[in-house]
This record gives sequence, structure tokens and C-alpha cells, in this order.
Amino acid sequence: MEYLPRVVDRLLAARLSSAGAVLIEGPKACGKTRTAEQAARSAVYLDRDESSLQALQVDPALVLAGDPPQLVDEWQLDGTRVWNHVRTQVDKRGAPGQFILTGSAVPNDDVRRHSGAGRFARLMMRPMSLYESGESGGAMSLRAMLAGERPKAPADSMTVQRIAELIVRGGWPLNLHMQATDAGSANRDYLRTIAEVDLPRMSGPRRDPVRVMRFIQALARNTAMEHVVSRLAAEADGEDISVSRLSAHEYQDALTRLMILEVQPAWSTHLRSRARLRDRPRSHLVDPSLAAAALDATPAKLLRDLNTLGLLFESLVVRDLRVYADATDAAVYHYRDSDGLEVDAIVEARDGTWGAFEVKLGTGQTDQAAAQLLKFADKIDTDKIGSPAVLGVITANGYGLTRPDGVVTIPIGALGP
Repeated sequence: MEYLPRVVDRLLAARLSSAGAVLIEGPKACGKTRTAEQAARSAVYLDRDESSLQALQVDPALVLAGDPPQLVDEWQLDGTRVWNHVRTQVDKRGAPGQFILTGSAVPNDDVRRHSGAGRFARLMMRPMSLYESGESGGAMSLRAMLAGERPKAPADSMTVQRIAELIVRGGWPLNLHMQATDAGSANRDYLRTIAEVDLPRMSGPRRDPVRVMRFIQALARNTAMEHVVSRLAAEADGEDISVSRLSAHEYQDALTRLMILEVQPAWSTHLRSRARLRDRPRSHLVDPSLAAAALDATPAKLLRDLNTLGLLFESLVVRDLRVYADATDAAVYHYRDSDGLEVDAIVEARDGTWGAFEVKLGTGQTDQAAAQLLKFADKIDTDKIGSPAVLGVITANGYGLTRPDGVVTIPIGALGP
């Protein structure tokens, strides 16, 4: 398949110029290996080359002596040995751009104790955003909006039907040319592999795949809602099976290490009002297609349940904002206070620049969303954190423009890095 450029390509090139080794982490099948191959001059694939794994036991220097930058794919399969040798070689060679390590699971704490500070740069890679997969033209750049610019976009023809199809298909590179029905089947198989193979391998063979799937289904039902593990455990319970709170925490930890679960943290800031900030994160699987697969949702089913479709659309937008935010050294949060005021996404850059976004599937909700953003902005103590660079409503379609009240409308088919 032809390689489609990724937002992380430029980040990888920059890190290879400044660090001895770059670690690319992300869930299975999100495209890490293909992206790393574009920059690597040699490669070793530990998940498909048993002889390399065996040779590592005897002489790591023999396996890890390729032309730099050398790709070491699924490095965590022999984690401590690979990590220590790469660290030693980076020190010895004294030059940037020696290794690219890719991994689809965070290894155990034993590896993490061996510091990579000053030697390793880390990049997080997710499934493809709509800009990367070609469904968004990217005219309304997140970077530009955070810089105070006000880009425009003509009316976007994206339909709610197409949104439902994109949610079910997901951003997995191998799914891009599939029909939604086939992609949905592939994503259900993906979840079964997580429940039956990957999670038991990480957290112990006694993990019951049925209970794991029930927990994932509970996560899916709570997409874009407050992440409360005790509630998830209760929802995973049934007449024929139970999930304890302890087990739920263990499943959560394993899914996080597999980079399948990526909660959206609450934004911490200064308020003018007496309202108190709520600090619970929101639940999101790394791609909304996994939530759709867990719920056995087809595009037709989602169109009959607009509430669920709206929540999964919000999760799709959060996925894309995370991809674009990484390119501008920013992170994605949400906001909720004790008065019940909520904002779906806050994007804050490392230099303190920030913007706030509401997500609405229907353009008929734009006025209400804009009013909520303005009310929110009035609560923030801008003397301490500065004024928002942008207040925006991200919609399924419509025009990309700046309204008279200063709020920007952003069709998802125009949002980009």
C-alpha cells in the first residue's frame, strides 16, 4: 500500500536530529512501523524474526549493528536487553539519530527503571486523523488558530451518514479502503485479540476474556463521559458474571499500557467565580471505532441512536485534536465545574497558549454551543492565564468562519494540524 504521510513524520525527523534514539509508542496497527521505515536505513523486526530474538540473548551488539537510524520493531519483546544496549550505544557513538524503537505495549516497570533521560525522545502515535486519511482538507489549522489566526473554509459536504461510516471504520491504516461492514468486523476481531491474547499476556493468564470484553463494553457505553472505575465495574456486572472493582482497575491499567485506553484529563486553571473545578477525566478509547465495535454498532444503528452517535463523534474529534495538538506541542483536556458548565475540549500548548472547543454533531446546536463557550470564557481568570487564542465549535459540516461574537465554526472536514 502507498504510504500516506502522517503528522508525526515531521516530529520524528526533528527528534532524530536532537536525540540518540526515538521511541514511538502507540496501539497495534496504527502505522508505527510504516512511519518508522520511512526514516530508517536498517531494521530488525522482533515480533516476526525469531532468530533475532534468540541472537539478542547471546550478543545484542550483533543484532543492533545496522546502519543508523536502525529500526527496532516491537522492542519491548526483549525490553531490558534492547533498552540497555541502545542506551549504551547512544552514549558510545555520541551522535543523534542512531535508533528508532517502536512498541505497542508499555513494558513493565523493570525496564522503566533504566533511565533514558538525555538519550531517548518519545513520540505517541495514534490511528489516523481525518486529515491524514484524506477526509479533511485541513484548511482550518489548529496551529494557526492557536496563533490567533482566523482561517476560513467553504461549506463542507460531509454528511452525518458519512460521519457514522468513518466512526465505524476508524483511523486504522489497513481499514481505509474497506467498506464500513468489513472494517467493523476487523475492529471486533481486534478487540477479541486484545481480550483473549494481549491483556492476559500483560496482566496474567487468569484474566477472563469475557470479563475483559464486558469491561471494554462498559468503557464504550461511557465514551466522552466521566471516567469512574467503580461505575464501569458495576456496568460490566451481569446476571451471569461479575467484575470486581480490583479487577476493573487491573483491566484499566492493562488497557492503558496497551495504549487502547487514553482518558482525557480535566483542565486545571484559575476561575473568577466561586465554582469549583471537577477533576475526573473523561473516558475515550484510542479510536472511536473500538467503542463502536464493542457496542456492535453499524452506521445504520448509530443513525437510529443520535445520542450515541454524538458521543462517538466527540471521541473522533478528540482523537483528531490529539494528533494535531502533538504537532504544536500541546495537550487536550476537558473542563467541568461545580455549576455544571462543561467544555468538550481545551487545547493548551506548553507555552500557555490555549483554546476551547465545543463539539456538536448538528449545526443547529451551534448558537447554544457558542453561548456556552462565551460563558465559560467569562469565568476564567485571564489575568493569570491569558485570554483564549480561539473559541470554536467543531461540527459535522457547514462553513468554517468567524461569527460576529468571535466564536469560530469549524467543520470536521476542514480541521487540520
